[in-house]
Amino acid sequence: MIAENTQTQMRKGILEYCILSIISRGEIYASDIISELKKAELLVVEGTLYPLLTRLKNNGLLSYIWKESTSGPPRKYYQITSEGMEVLKRLDVTWKELVFAVEISLQNREI
Repeated sequence: MIAENTQTQMRKGILEYCILSIISRGEIYASDIISELKKAELLVVEGTLYPLLTRLKNNGLLSYIWKESTSGPPRKYYQITSEGMEVLKRLDVTWKELVFAVEISLQNREI
C-alpha cells in the first residue's frame, strides 16, 4: 500500500511538467493531451486533466482558443504562454537534476 501511494504521488508530481511539455509542441485539444499521456503510461482521465489545465491557465502558464469543429461543438485548444515556457525551462533543469540525484543514490544498490 505504501509503495502504491508513493507511485501515485510521484506520477502526480510530474504530471504538470509532462502536460506543459506536451502543450509546448503546439496548440492541442484536451483529448489529444490525454492520448499523449496514455502513450507515456501516465494514465489520466478527463476528471484529472481539466482541473490541472484550469490551474495552469489561472497561473498564466496556458491560454486557450476556441476552434470550430467539423464533428460537433467548438473545441478548446490549449497553448503554452511565454511565462509557461519559462516555467517549463526551469522544470527541465529541475528534472535533469532530480534524475541525476536519483541515479547517484541508486548506484551500488543491491537488489
